[in-house]
Amino acid sequence: PDTYRAGFAGDTFNTAWYLRRILPAQNTVSYLTAVGTDAMSQQMLNFMAGEGLDTAHVQRLQGRNVGLYLIQLAQGERSFAYWRSTSAARSLADDAAPLEAALAGADLAYLSGITLAILPEESRARLFVALARARDAGTKIAFDPNIRPALWPDAATLRQVITQMASGADIVLPSFDDEATHFGDASPADTARRYGTSGTPLVIVKNGPKPVVTWHEGRLDTHPVAAPTVQVVDTTAAGDSFNAGFLARMLAGDAINDSVLAGSALAARVIAGPGALVRTAIL
Repeated sequence: PDTYRAGFAGDTFNTAWYLRRILPAQNTVSYLTAVGTDAMSQQMLNFMAGEGLDTAHVQRLQGRNVGLYLIQLAQGERSFAYWRSTSAARSLADDAAPLEAALAGADLAYLSGITLAILPEESRARLFVALARARDAGTKIAFDPNIRPALWPDAATLRQVITQMASGADIVLPSFDDEATHFGDASPADTARRYGTSGTPLVIVKNGPKPVVTWHEGRLDTHPVAAPTVQVVDTTAAGDSFNAGFLARMLAGDAINDSVLAGSALAARVIAGPGALVRTAIL
């Protein structure tokens, strides 16, 4: 109570923000979205640019604005409320040309289930085509299902689209709690196996403070994670920051085990501070 404040965040943006801080300066981290032409949209663009993110592929749409969501905390755990029916980001894939331009030559493209959930069906199909073309041209595709049922029209569509996207990705980073709830998986190994056998080469199943289970080249493995050393303050962006730490090390050519440790170590520091973007978490 009485501690609400405005800030700019969101799952894929959080990952981009952490990636920008831990990748070498010569790497470019670009963010693809759409915003309005209003003052708040301009503030968001200014914030992105000020944080070192490339905003060349952010579309400006007249008459639209940015999505709004409210996070409330109870003992460090989050609940969300959304207001995003007029969000410009829902139109980020209305035109194929900006998608092709943004993805051209990228080493890695990262998206989430929220990205897919907010798009109309025809725009989602357009995004799938652009991602497939980029992958054929050598771009690695990383995908976090990040399931938010309130954003989907129904459970069947949620499962179908998430599965379709995962089968076209090189790396999938699901969270076991979500997968157990919406796909009925009995264990992290079941989640890893389900995505792996549907065509994903590398699956990294996050499970809070418990070990990460992976599927790689047809093999299941379990990897230890770094444990938090302080009290958990806010679990916001735990998974997003893990993804950033993991992907940064994978891009550098590190082994899966080392990449898991790097991701979990960053997430452990992030949950020790309030909010999604925790500057003190970066060593």
